[in-house]
Amino acid sequence: MTREEYENIAQACRSEIRKAKLQLELQLTRDVKSNKKGFFKYISNKKKVKESVGPLLNEGGNLVTEDVEKANLPNAFFASVFTSKVSSQTAALGSKAWRGGDSPSVEKEVVQDYLEKLDEHKSMGPDALHPRVLKELVDVIAKPLVIIFENVWRSGKVPNDWKKANVVPIFIKGKEEDPGNYRPVSLSSMPGKIMEQVLKESILKHLEEKKVIRNSQHGFTKGKSCLTNPVSFYEEISGSVDKGKVVDVLFLDFSKAFDMVSHSILAGKLKKCGLDKWT
Repeated sequence: MTREEYENIAQACRSEIRKAKLQLELQLTRDVKSNKKGFFKYISNKKKVKESVGPLLNEGGNLVTEDVEKANLPNAFFASVFTSKVSSQTAALGSKAWRGGDSPSVEKEVVQDYLEKLDEHKSMGPDALHPRVLKELVDVIAKPLVIIFENVWRSGKVPNDWKKANVVPIFIKGKEEDPGNYRPVSLSSMPGKIMEQVLKESILKHLEEKKVIRNSQHGFTKGKSCLTNPVSFYEEISGSVDKGKVVDVLFLDFSKAFDMVSHSILAGKLKKCGLDKWT
């Protein structure tokens, strides 16, 4: 093979590689809605610097570099944020169990719908049940899951495997050495998540019927979001200004607000809203 022939073959090879790369990137952008994981994985692989949790400061102000120690620092911080404060309302929850026809039921069609809508590109939880397996076997596992969900609901006891999660610290802002600047993201059991969605729909329906949630609430309510909130807010403020009223606005940002919610106090408040102890 001559030098000229070699260079021609090499050039043709580079050209084919470029075409294949462009085709791959085009396909990833087209499928980004259904395959977000693949898209961002490709982007991450192109980064020169791999993102990871760097050295962290311990309570003594010293930098910790060992992996086990670095894992323990955010773990200890996340645990310290959680409050186990007991509410005085806990005792008022009562011990009434479900009776006969009052027992909650889970519709098979509802579970099938959740299984069919699973994103097969999502990662597995600690139970190693892949979303694609659950989605492919929807006709087989829907009924067993219905039985499990109903038993969990009626007993008020969640399987221990559903309480386990792979927790990853994600950096938010500020100094990367401060464990307090990370938030925990949990990867939990997929069947457990479906059970949570079934219960959530039941709770929301009850709260809407009892008009517990005000119209001014936009967070975690159906049909509302962080987009509808400022629209409503702007309309309210501009209307008051047009009428010549003095308007004061106070913004509050509660640090670790969701992590610090006491389960016992929350349960007590939900009881006052008419929800039973087991739900």
